[in-house]
Amino acid sequence: MSDLPVGQYELPAFPRFGLNQFAARFPREPDRLAIELTGDVENRLTISREWEALPRVEQCSDFHCVTTWSTRGLRWAGVRFREFYERIVLPLARPEAAAAFVIFRGQDGYGVSLPLGDLLADDVLLADELNGQPLTIEHGAPLRLVAPAHYGYKNPKHLRAIGFWRDGREYRPAAFRLMDHPRARVALEERGRVLPGWLLRFLYRPLVGPTIRRFRAELVRHRAAEAGSGK
Repeated sequence: MSDLPVGQYELPAFPRFGLNQFAARFPREPDRLAIELTGDVENRLTISREWEALPRVEQCSDFHCVTTWSTRGLRWAGVRFREFYERIVLPLARPEAAAAFVIFRGQDGYGVSLPLGDLLADDVLLADELNGQPLTIEHGAPLRLVAPAHYGYKNPKHLRAIGFWRDGREYRPAAFRLMDHPRARVALEERGRVLPGWLLRFLYRPLVGPTIRRFRAELVRHRAAEAGSGK
């Protein structure tokens, strides 16, 4: 089992977690895998069955939340982002050569960015399974990004669109900009902008327990509402 990065502690369970404003937001179509390709591209289109042509992979990797908790040994399955980019994005959407600013948008309204170069690493997946089971709404159904070298807020859930842009003119971070590092690499403790990562540990850690409880409570309410509506 891998060692924990600096500033992290282990949570055995993998909780539903995020910014508080997303606690009561859920995907509208958790069973429909369809991704819009947009941005500075020649063709804007929505893909669905194209996934079936991509080779599937499985990997075991840790998840590191920026608020200092980690869950180790998660088993993800899906397709490599690099394969998706080379075999679907390039030939079908045909992005401009300089379109290396990638924006992900989720069905819950969340949006986040990463540089294309980081996304082409071998361990970056578009995942639809976790621990041998299809993703549930807790962890990103129908599809999520898994980028183990980056803090969890750069691993968006419930994906509905991926944009390839020349720059960040279309990007508005979900949180305050100082909380959104351009790369958020765990090994370099890039927790945010301006303030050093070690200092942000002390600001973030007291939020962990209350955030877990809020997200858990909203999930219970959501499931009760779905049961009441017969879904």
